[in-house]
Amino acid sequence: MAKVIDGKAVAAGVVEQVTAASNALEAQTGARPGLAVVIVGNDPASHVYVSSKSRMAKQCGFKSVQHTLPAETTQAELEALVAKLNEDPEIHGILVQLPLPDTLDSDPVIQSIRPEKDVDGLHVVNAGKLMTGDLDGGLISCTPAGAMLFVRQTHGPDLSGLNAVVIGRSNLFGKPMSALLLAANATVTTAHSRTKDLAGVCRNADILVAAVGRPRMVKAGWVKPGATVIDVGINRIDAPERGEGKTRLVGDVAFDECAEVAGTITPVPGGVGPMTIAMLMANTVTAAMRAHGLKPPSF
Repeated sequence: MAKVIDGKAVAAGVVEQVTAASNALEAQTGARPGLAVVIVGNDPASHVYVSSKSRMAKQCGFKSVQHTLPAETTQAELEALVAKLNEDPEIHGILVQLPLPDTLDSDPVIQSIRPEKDVDGLHVVNAGKLMTGDLDGGLISCTPAGAMLFVRQTHGPDLSGLNAVVIGRSNLFGKPMSALLLAANATVTTAHSRTKDLAGVCRNADILVAAVGRPRMVKAGWVKPGATVIDVGINRIDAPERGEGKTRLVGDVAFDECAEVAGTITPVPGGVGPMTIAMLMANTVTAAMRAHGLKPPSF
């Protein structure tokens, strides 16, 4: 059986580092890292995520600010709030919770956030720095950064000689994940819905990362014996065994069968999920320390 990575435990270690850095920043400068989270509308899942982020920010000793806007908020009003937060010296990180209501265009909003405050790592400047191998100058998208921490803990910082396959080519995860693996010297294949013989491509992977949003798509026959399997999928499926109308979360990987083949594997839930918020906190304290001319810790 594969070693199962405990994402909650790894995330707790990151949060411990963040809290120590936050305390050090306050001791040296009198300032606390400031995180502003903006949420528009009434999407229940988004409100759960935002509450988790705000709680974690306070736990880390941050100044945590939440702006909850009605669904009727206009594009101009939202962009005006972001502009105000850009100018606030006590706010070091700005996060606009996605998805926005259909009446709003998210890209201009995200691109209006100053790159040095873009703790989601979605601004084209931060994405460009990552793609050109500048891992220290920008802010890296949180979920890929968390997944990469799992990879480094399993294989070390240098992935020379290892084949990595990322299933998924989204700007949010697939592309930055591939860039991180490439920067660590892995030989990287970015696979997707139009990849020919996807199962065969995956079987060549020493590191297999699945981020496609299809429940339990990756089967045991896709996994190279001893491979590291990182499951980024979060899919809700019917669970009649739990009662009528009940559901449960599963990943993009058929966990039980793949765990018998893989060397290391992440579960869903409890794998990559907890790392996303932890790395958001890491990005925020990094942004705050840079703003005060201090060198942030390596996460």
